[in-house]
Amino acid sequence: MFGFGILSCIVFLPLAGAGFILALRGNDEATLENARRAALSTTLIVFLLSLYAYARFDPSSSAFQFVEEKGWFGHGLVYKMGVDGISFPFVLLTTFLMPICILASWQSIQTRVKEYMVTFLVLETLMVGVFCALDLVLFYLFFEGALIPMFLIIGIWGHERRVYASFKFFLYTFAGSVLMLLAIMAMYGVARTTDITVLLHTHFPSSMQKWLWLAFLASLAVKTPMWPVHTWLPDAHVEAPTAGSVILAGVLLKFGGYGFIRFSLPMFPEASAYFAPLVFALSVIAIIYTSLVALVQDDMKKLIAYTSVAHMGLVTMGIFSMTPQGVQGAVFQMVSHGLVSAALFLCVGVLYDRLHTHEIAAYGGLVARMPIYAAVFMIFTLANLGLPGTSGFIGEFLTLLGTFRINSWVAFLATTGLIWSAAYALYLYRRIIFDVLDKPSLAAIRDFSWREATLFAPLVALTIFFGVYPAPVLEASAAAISTLIKGYDTALGETKTAALAFH
Repeated sequence: MFGFGILSCIVFLPLAGAGFILALRGNDEATLENARRAALSTTLIVFLLSLYAYARFDPSSSAFQFVEEKGWFGHGLVYKMGVDGISFPFVLLTTFLMPICILASWQSIQTRVKEYMVTFLVLETLMVGVFCALDLVLFYLFFEGALIPMFLIIGIWGHERRVYASFKFFLYTFAGSVLMLLAIMAMYGVARTTDITVLLHTHFPSSMQKWLWLAFLASLAVKTPMWPVHTWLPDAHVEAPTAGSVILAGVLLKFGGYGFIRFSLPMFPEASAYFAPLVFALSVIAIIYTSLVALVQDDMKKLIAYTSVAHMGLVTMGIFSMTPQGVQGAVFQMVSHGLVSAALFLCVGVLYDRLHTHEIAAYGGLVARMPIYAAVFMIFTLANLGLPGTSGFIGEFLTLLGTFRINSWVAFLATTGLIWSAAYALYLYRRIIFDVLDKPSLAAIRDFSWREATLFAPLVALTIFFGVYPAPVLEASAAAISTLIKGYDTALGETKTAALAFH
């Protein structure tokens, strides 16, 4: 389908909401309430549009769907949108989390409210655009553009060290992406186009593939984040407002994994096979090292941030196992992590709104005053450590299964990380929920409000639903991943045949 259709509406409708909010005059309470309602209404409409698109989506097809294409700059650069079974789950995840972020900010954000809502709506456009773009230059604009609103969210509405954290976040994530831009220019020089659907079937020389793969790694590894370029993440999470942490963990960390699946495996198959041992090593280190680091944290946000690095280590390991189970498990793990980590940061935000501290030592014995909170926090804690019956188990099991088929030692070492995840998750839960209630500041602490219960209800439902019935995500991505793996195997097979013929 040519022209502007459903995907362009989903991508750019938030900008219309942002424009409406900018047109509001005054800073009285009524105007700020209208700004909040406009942002919430816009994100809800975008989510409903994405559900409508999902209802029309054909999961049995591996082709890109809802394709829109328009001439842009010429010279092979086009405005092209489309989704397949790999990208569409992330579109749904993004549009689902955005209304939750707006609700989570309803009372906690009291300064520059209109600007805050506008920034979040612009961020939604850029994030959804990353998963819908079918032109490399368009993808890069969305990919890098998303840094700007997140930089502002941390730097303006963050906590005490927000300026340091925002600059560290921006510099880390932007520096590697310069190399990706150079790689895109080199790819254009070979293919004379930046159309992703064409580049997926373009064979780059083996020596060139390695350099292109490393250039993409420089950007994607920071976004994932992989060890050792993960150190920006804990600072960004600690200083970000609650909704900023939710969207950072829920969506932005998925850019790296999505990029590996969309670009590295199909476009540089020989380089992916060559560098797979490197990715395995970095993934195992991330899983074990950051799990141990999480055990000694005294800040709740920092602890959960380190767990994100460990879980994304499972994702990169599954992707570069190059098996259907591993890649499918990586996609599911990213969707599950988007739900569970977002919920965990919301749980921390609930406590921060009451006592204005993330320190673990400031809490204890909350089950006596906040029984509903304790139950909800337990569900997401168990999902975070991969308990069967929760969404966290499915992705971890599939990534480990796919990796075991390739390298049993890597799978074994990664599995030890699951033991550590149980240690740090239950350690955090025990100290906050079950310790003695002896702090005067906790004597009158209140349980969930109706607004907070509304925030958590869909997250609890989906975490359990996908743990019991993961088919919607797995079936949506199955055909696209199967085609990806077949193309990867075919490319390697042709390379081996050519090498034998040469000798």
